[in-house]
Amino acid sequence: MKLYNTKSRSKEEFVPLQEGKLKLYACGPTVYNYFHIGNARAFIFFDVVRRYFEYLGYEVTYVQNITDIDDKIIEQAIAEGKDFQEIAEKYSQAFLEDCAALGIKNPDVQPRATEVMQDIIGLIDRLVKSGNAYEAQGDVYFDTASLPAYGSLSGKQIEDQMAGARVAENFRKRHPADFTLWKKSKPGEPIWQSPWGDGRPGWHTECVVMSQKYLGQSFDIHGGGIDLVFPHHENENAQAMALSGKPLARYWMHNGFLNIDGEKMSKSLRNFFTARDILKEYDAEDIRHFFLSKHYRSPIDFTRELIEESHKAMQNFHKALTAVEIPQSDKELISDPKVLEVEQVFIQAMDDDFNTAKAIAQLFELVRLIKDSQLATAQRREATMMLRKLGKVLGFFQNLDSPDRPTVPDISKNLIELILKYRSEARINKDWALSDRIRDDLAELGIEIKDTAQGSTWELRK
Repeated sequence: MKLYNTKSRSKEEFVPLQEGKLKLYACGPTVYNYFHIGNARAFIFFDVVRRYFEYLGYEVTYVQNITDIDDKIIEQAIAEGKDFQEIAEKYSQAFLEDCAALGIKNPDVQPRATEVMQDIIGLIDRLVKSGNAYEAQGDVYFDTASLPAYGSLSGKQIEDQMAGARVAENFRKRHPADFTLWKKSKPGEPIWQSPWGDGRPGWHTECVVMSQKYLGQSFDIHGGGIDLVFPHHENENAQAMALSGKPLARYWMHNGFLNIDGEKMSKSLRNFFTARDILKEYDAEDIRHFFLSKHYRSPIDFTRELIEESHKAMQNFHKALTAVEIPQSDKELISDPKVLEVEQVFIQAMDDDFNTAKAIAQLFELVRLIKDSQLATAQRREATMMLRKLGKVLGFFQNLDSPDRPTVPDISKNLIELILKYRSEARINKDWALSDRIRDDLAELGIEIKDTAQGSTWELRK
């Protein structure tokens, strides 16, 4: 397996720190509002990373944090006239609900920053004592000049960060690139006691503590959106390097931006919408397919046309899954050479820096085998089983085994097809009233009719 490592800016062979085990950390949300559709891309992608390693047989420990104390949370609390804890709890629960709705598995550990405050204070104290941090009027800053390796992850040089350019001028800092580890609290803000006075931690320190607490001093993969490379991940890595001499993670993975209709998502452009918004219009599988049909490092443009294509693709997959009767167990032996070859190409795609677009192409190849009436029923059955198996690696077909999932007996399928035949005759005769009545009556029964250039199709509403 090869992964693109942001640090080396190249694909590298993946070698875990412990054979057969994966320690993965991906940045979670700062809970001051509902997360937007761009955030969803990262949450879905790292869910797939976790699922694929599990599919390969790795023992995975996946940690994703929740940042529940931050400037933005305090600002939102003031705006809503509530305590910061109320805001954090409200949007933490919303985050968990929306992740579940997107089919994202719960992490193995999901710590919150306020739960590890003493660990955060302890880490800052060690940095001060090691000479890598300093206190100034109640604030504590990391001394970037004390770490020669600073900038090695992002490629940014300290010299580039002059006051007035990228970093706001702060006369308490020794250097404009120095970043905050501990903030002195302002009147009315939440406080924790520390050796430097009452205050609260900086964002970068929170993530270092939460990742190392559950994954160790150095772990396999650290992930997040491309916008987190600098300063967040650079500053996380700097703290770990200063104390141990080891990088926080061996591999750094970052997904690309999401644009809306060709423009960067922005509230000012009024093209900003949340994952919760889009889930009201589209199924979670459509959203997952939309994101995974592009390589995770590529920017992606969100349009209604593209997500409609994803909706049709998922309809195609689900229809194929009902074409042949298969055993309920995913552990049934699959031995057909053509089907196994598809699985191998799927694995090769995923092993090549998670090329999910190419992996999805193999699902379509399985659909082609399932629909091939010239093939033996046993071969089509195995192709169906493989479609289920590989689709679940990408987070598709999660409701197939749900007792609440509607099913259609064969005799009912035949009756629906017969009704559609009569409706087709009505359309040929331009009896639009009868055609519409049949469509509407079936809709009331939970059967959705789609008219296409190739004829009419139907599916059960989920």
